[in-house]
Amino acid sequence: MNGSAGVLLTSAGRRVELLECFRAAARELGLDVPIFACDLEPTLSAACARADAAFQVPRCDDPTYAEAVRAIVAETGSNLVIPTIDPELMPLSEAVSGFDELGARVHVSDPATIAVVRDKARTSEVLDAAGVPVPRTQTLDALRAEPDLLSWPVFLKPSGGSASRGLAVVDRPEDLPSQAGEPMIAQDCLRGPEFTINMFVEADGRLSAVIPHVRLSVRAGEVEKGRTERRQDLRSIAEGIATALPGLRGLACFQVIDDVVQGPRVIEINARFGGGYPLAHAAGATAARWLLEEVTSGSSTAHDDWVEGVEMLRYDAAIFRGLP
Repeated sequence: MNGSAGVLLTSAGRRVELLECFRAAARELGLDVPIFACDLEPTLSAACARADAAFQVPRCDDPTYAEAVRAIVAETGSNLVIPTIDPELMPLSEAVSGFDELGARVHVSDPATIAVVRDKARTSEVLDAAGVPVPRTQTLDALRAEPDLLSWPVFLKPSGGSASRGLAVVDRPEDLPSQAGEPMIAQDCLRGPEFTINMFVEADGRLSAVIPHVRLSVRAGEVEKGRTERRQDLRSIAEGIATALPGLRGLACFQVIDDVVQGPRVIEINARFGGGYPLAHAAGATAARWLLEEVTSGSSTAHDDWVEGVEMLRYDAAIFRGLP
């Protein structure tokens, strides 16, 4: 996978900041790397508008999705593929060998790891077994049958959900939904500050960087205002996650609520670049650069020497087209 042929952002959507992180990293390395993007509707994607070239693909749950992405890699000669949403992780992970044949690395963990992190019930089970602190977790069916398994109120969410979809606080057993359109889990209702922790695992499995930031403000499930903080307890949790999920590779992030009574508890893992990654990047944890280094030279300069107290204050921006 040597060379600097290109980077492909999949399900690019609004990920302009992430695209620019890779563009800046390539410049710093002296690489002439075009940044490509693909999306279901590339003409309506801001990131696709900012890419060097954009491509249309089917929905990521379409059986032809991975092959469509592979075709773009073959056409552009890209040697690094960066997924950005949870539902595309499994189809791309299962298709890695086809990308390997083209000399391209897909930034994705192995299927066994993806199967765990895409199922919040399994995530809680696996982490708890490894000694990583998680909230008490029950399936909706189990809690209906035995309401005393958790203390009330409880936090209800889809086991395979993302982007803050379907979240609810339920005060009493009788308020539990009688039916659900998908598997649901219930957890302790935690109260305290929320953190995102970015972690970088090198190609050889070494955990090289752990970058927590406190989520000062959140909009549509993504951090809007945040600040980097060094905390040894959160680093220890990241080390536990890396041990519990030995197939985890590259950049991943997990969410923690630092409960006022129970202390930090892991509530979710995303085995991909999260929406708050640009804050870690600005603080010096440049995972975009480290991945480019891995695919071009076989090793990276990944480190944990980032800056504490860096703040991110996001704002809306727009891309205009069609003007005379």
